[in-house]
Amino acid sequence: MTSLLRELHERGQPFGIRWGSAAVNGATVDGRLLVDFGDTSVATLLNLLALLREAGRA
Repeated sequence: MTSLLRELHERGQPFGIRWGSAAVNGATVDGRLLVDFGDTSVATLLNLLALLREAGRA
């Protein structure tokens, strides 16, 4: 998850996309890492990352 967030920050930077609220908070539940996306869903994060990857290929 940390690497996905890092990729989001790196790929979004040239487009002025800054998502400072998306961060790993270090807590776990049943061995699963908790991530705080602010008021946004995980699906939005993954869709944005997919779009940024496509933009990088063009």
